Amino acid sequence: MTPRASSRTSDLPGVPHPALAGRSLLTLRNHPPDAVEAVLDLADALKARRDGWPPALAGRVIALVFERPSTRTRVSFESGIARLGGSSLALAGRDLQLGRGETVEDTAKVLSRMVDGIVLRTGPHENLVELDRHSTVPVFNGLTYEHHPCQALADAQTIRARTGKLAGVRAAFVGDGNNCCSSLMIVGALTGMEVVAACPEGYEPDAEVVAWADAAGRERGGGASVVSDPAEAVAGARAVYTDTWVSMGDEDAAGERRAAFAPYRVDDALLDRAAPDAFALHCLPAHHGEEITYEVLHGPRSAVWDQAENRMHVQSALLAHALASA
Repeated sequence: MTPRASSRTSDLPGVPHPALAGRSLLTLRNHPPDAVEAVLDLADALKARRDGWPPALAGRVIALVFERPSTRTRVSFESGIARLGGSSLALAGRDLQLGRGETVEDTAKVLSRMVDGIVLRTGPHENLVELDRHSTVPVFNGLTYEHHPCQALADAQTIRARTGKLAGVRAAFVGDGNNCCSSLMIVGALTGMEVVAACPEGYEPDAEVVAWADAAGRERGGGASVVSDPAEAVAGARAVYTDTWVSMGDEDAAGERRAAFAPYRVDDALLDRAAPDAFALHCLPAHHGEEITYEVLHGPRSAVWDQAENRMHVQSALLAHALASA
């Protein structure tokens, strides 16, 4: 698609970043490191403002298409868009003709005539790619099976706030090598983090993503790797990250997955093996006593609630860079 220029930047220094203006975000692999830094910097600036946000999205309408259930993604996008003076239309799959056989191409062409941007939360990543292929407005990934870049941006903002930097920081992802794990490796590669995933056999992140993230990360002093031992992964880690063991669509294999992941629970004992100032992350929703204990999730070493809030800040920053209005 052809990038469209955005021009309201007087209240937002550095906006728009040239790699983000009028551009879609399907995966962070499509964007350079300085674009990620620009989103994080603006997210920090928005979070620090106590006198209200500038109306950077005034006159902009963004469609939020949710083919899969959402709490944090929907609320964070709707709240951020409203705070920036824009409007949003939340559309479930049942609200669209996609559920009755209309093609993604036709839907993209219609929505592009009526809105300024589209957020899609769906299943297969190819659904998002096809929507973007036929859209004439920017498309943003609200989650696919393969990637969750907005979550990764919030992860990065949270880690940077806690450690003061990203380059050289070791982060451990413990459990299922899913879309959040892959996206953490990608944002880590672009910012110089060292990301180590501890996963049971058969649940590792995509090998091609790991290889790309390791190669790209090493150029910036970081890297990506996969081990089987959680204690090995968290050794020296400042951030210890986990996610649910049974995601949407995995219910039929719930018993098998819980058995495989039982040794990968994030509890106080595992955190004690990490860096002295280590903190816990979780993209939520959490299942107390499964992937993370209640004591860790709600304890003094938890950064989970900051991480959840930061979804609003990074997504707002992303939309401001992409769609800032005149």
